[in-house]
Amino acid sequence: MSTLETQQFWEDHYGAKDRIWSGRVNQQMAAIVADLPPGRALDLGCGEGGDAMWLAERGWQVVGVDISPTALERAAADAAERGVAERISFERHDLSETFPAGPFDLVSASFLQSPLPWDRAQLLRRAAEVVDHGGLLVIVDHGAAPPWAPAHVHEFPFPSASEVVDELNLPAGQWQRVRVDAVERDAVGPDGQHGTLIDNVIVLRRVT
Repeated sequence: MSTLETQQFWEDHYGAKDRIWSGRVNQQMAAIVADLPPGRALDLGCGEGGDAMWLAERGWQVVGVDISPTALERAAADAAERGVAERISFERHDLSETFPAGPFDLVSASFLQSPLPWDRAQLLRRAAEVVDHGGLLVIVDHGAAPPWAPAHVHEFPFPSASEVVDELNLPAGQWQRVRVDAVERDAVGPDGQHGTLIDNVIVLRRVT
């Protein structure tokens, strides 16, 4: 799929509403990063910038990346309003074509999943390459479709956390598996439905 087609898909997604996400940080990522000393972070698929701004508010220098200009414009406006614009650089990339220059102390990919055809494993391998020695690669995925999702979403493949790591095929001896598991959490759907969501949480530390 071409960059223009991918960009249009996500532009349509973000253009459907004035606001798609809450602006709050992803809970799993926040728990992992909360006690880390701030450094340089890369937020892949940053959307409207909730994670990036949370990091910047805690002293991180952040590069937030998305393919949607609309999402990035909203993120930049919110960053200015929250007083962290000087600590965040928002960049537009089709990550299958271009990638920000590293190294980074933290590379995060929160719910970087798509119904479009793409080589996600290759993208995440590229993400691993820009993690600095001693740094973390943090991946948080949907482990299953939300209970309230449309029927076709339940047909999507949702690999386990271990399967995601295996697909990366990272160099032996270079990475420590800090955490690779699934976590359940209570959530509320768009129409007030209560349900349980499953997050795959993957934390890998580059040791060499």
